[in-house]
Amino acid sequence: MSKVRGIRGAIKVKENAKECILDATTELLQKIIDENEIDPSDISAVMFTATPDLNAEFPAYAARKIGWTMVPLICACEIDVAESMKSVIRVLVNVNTDKEQRQMKHQYIGETRRFRPDLFGGMNDDSNNET
Repeated sequence: MSKVRGIRGAIKVKENAKECILDATTELLQKIIDENEIDPSDISAVMFTATPDLNAEFPAYAARKIGWTMVPLICACEIDVAESMKSVIRVLVNVNTDKEQRQMKHQYIGETRRFRPDLFGGMNDDSNNET
């Protein structure tokens, strides 16, 4: 029986420019789809957050551009925590699947891998609790 499962991911954007935001978001979404072998028709909803310094474009627009026209999408501003990584887009993709939650492959690209040392190895820095 199919259940809703969440897949998380994050990517750092080169600069606060429309194309940079769209390119980075597209890269992140495509990686989530490819690594989890998801049919986009199984996506139930997607939530994006962006750090406050990214305001040149809505990350959700990238999903529309790749054909996710019927998927409910929402964007929000990430909490502005001092000393946190800037220029980051985060995503939560909810999918209908028969897979177990532990089978979901979260995608933290580049520098954002440090947000989840439990998934990618490395030291856990208690001063950085970003997710």
